Amino acid sequence: MNYPEWIWQNGEVKKWADATTHVMSHVVHYGSSVFEGIRAYDTPKGPAVFRLTDHIKRLHASAKIYDFEIPYSTEELVSVCKEMVRKNDLKDAYLRPVAYRGLGGFGLSAETPIDVVVATWYMGAYLGDGVLEEGIDACVSSWQRFAPNTIPAGAKAGGNYLSGQLVAREARRLGFGEGIALASTGLLSEGAGENLFLIFDGVLNTTPVSAALLNGITRNTIITLAREMGLEVVERDLPREYLYLCDELFMCGTAAEITPIRSVDGRVVGTGRAGEITRKLQQAYFDLVKGKSEDKHGWLEYV
Repeated sequence: MNYPEWIWQNGEVKKWADATTHVMSHVVHYGSSVFEGIRAYDTPKGPAVFRLTDHIKRLHASAKIYDFEIPYSTEELVSVCKEMVRKNDLKDAYLRPVAYRGLGGFGLSAETPIDVVVATWYMGAYLGDGVLEEGIDACVSSWQRFAPNTIPAGAKAGGNYLSGQLVAREARRLGFGEGIALASTGLLSEGAGENLFLIFDGVLNTTPVSAALLNGITRNTIITLAREMGLEVVERDLPREYLYLCDELFMCGTAAEITPIRSVDGRVVGTGRAGEITRKLQQAYFDLVKGKSEDKHGWLEYV
């Protein structure tokens, strides 16, 4: 990876190598961080960060769930994110704001300083070159998502992603592009770090937030775009075997964008290629984030 030159940490712009954290910080031992993944896209009007304010609001919400307060407002962090895209001279960028419990105590409930960092860098297709067109082969993981009232799936927290690491690493080890997790109920949850959409007879089906998943901002964007296109969207519990029976299947997220799934567990999905509705949603999504279509919702926040 080619690291960018600049990073923001606790109110200061620093050289990338100078943004350090003590090895005895709370976050290192207990995973006590919350973060966001955000993309900026090059548009005819210059770089624009997609749904930046919504992401930063969710960052604060995740911190609230984990019982700490971020010492910077939404408006301050929005400004910092834009500054770091400019400072690193990026047009297409991935942004990672993260807040975490720093050095100050060694117990689980220790009150520590809250450190905040904003990093930006260039990221291409998250799951690999060509996957947005060709799709990926996925598998259902042997690892399930956490049960309700154990770990809050609605928070985008660092410790939560230990689950996603197990799912993703198992998939790679078995030769698949990505893993899909079931909830503790045995019903579908989400991908290692992406939400799922299954299409039957022109209707988009997606798993509900009660299925131990993060309510993704890209997920919400797709639901909105689909309904504006006149497509029906249903949020409902779905069994594993529906992955094999649907006409089209894709996963979505800020990093993954809209990635078609051409097979699951070696079973071909639909025609084995990205279907017509998936393609239409991809086109609508990329036209929006790249400033080629009308931004009805004010989701493009220009740098």
